[in-house]
Amino acid sequence: MKIATSAYPIDWLNSWQDYVDKITAWVEDAAQNGADLLVFPEYGAMELASLGGKEVAADLEGGLLAVADRIAGVDELHEDLAKHHQVHILAASAPVWDGGLRPVNRARFFGPKGTLGHQDKQIMTRYERDPWNVVSGGPLVLFDTALGKIGVLICYDSEFPLLAHALIDAGAEILLVPSCTEAMAGYSRVRIGAMARALENQCVTVHSPTVGRAEWCPPVDSNTGAAAIYGPPDRGFPPTGVIAQGDLNEPGWVYADVGLDAIREVRADGGVLNLKHWAEQLPRVKTVTRA
Repeated sequence: MKIATSAYPIDWLNSWQDYVDKITAWVEDAAQNGADLLVFPEYGAMELASLGGKEVAADLEGGLLAVADRIAGVDELHEDLAKHHQVHILAASAPVWDGGLRPVNRARFFGPKGTLGHQDKQIMTRYERDPWNVVSGGPLVLFDTALGKIGVLICYDSEFPLLAHALIDAGAEILLVPSCTEAMAGYSRVRIGAMARALENQCVTVHSPTVGRAEWCPPVDSNTGAAAIYGPPDRGFPPTGVIAQGDLNEPGWVYADVGLDAIREVRADGGVLNLKHWAEQLPRVKTVTRA
């Protein structure tokens, strides 16, 4: 398959049509370049807060509500585009109220035949906990698609190896990592997490960040990152583990051709067998002796 992962700028939108035109252009560009799987970042949908005006966009709670109110239309748009172009799209995550008192951070997944489901963020960052009060949502989900078995780890979730391993243990071969990070340190944490998860689980990870400035929306006013696709630094993959990577803070798509056979082969006969040997560590961490 050909994977396209976005370094996505959060833009001020003057109308709903501006958003439709933007997303349509991004998807058409990737599809015309042969992409089968398109990945958008965490909280990329926060640009929809601009449709409520400057005061709403600048207000933490007002912005959440303004974006959540648009999600039905956002999902309809992505579903139509996925069907029209016969591609799989992980839409930019957004705050969604799902019967609870507070919103979850949800990434929705679409395929050529319609909606595949959604993944909620599992572990919230300090900012999401306070002052934003966005909460963790539903469980981890394995998406069994025509492209293969795919899991999603939203930003901070990628820094927790047991979350990734649970998806791998369920059968995942590709992990999508949409992110939204303010500074170089945050981007680096997610990047290192994504690379480590690829190494530990002998899989491919796909990192899609937000990039650029959006001073009008405090939660996403500054965004740092580079889109990239990682694999294990082993047989059949680059020795750096970097399959493809864009320039820092440069908007656009980054592409790579990825074969599931390469993942299966390295798991079966790699220079190291991290995934096969995962269980060997478990009895060794139960007891720590003191010297």
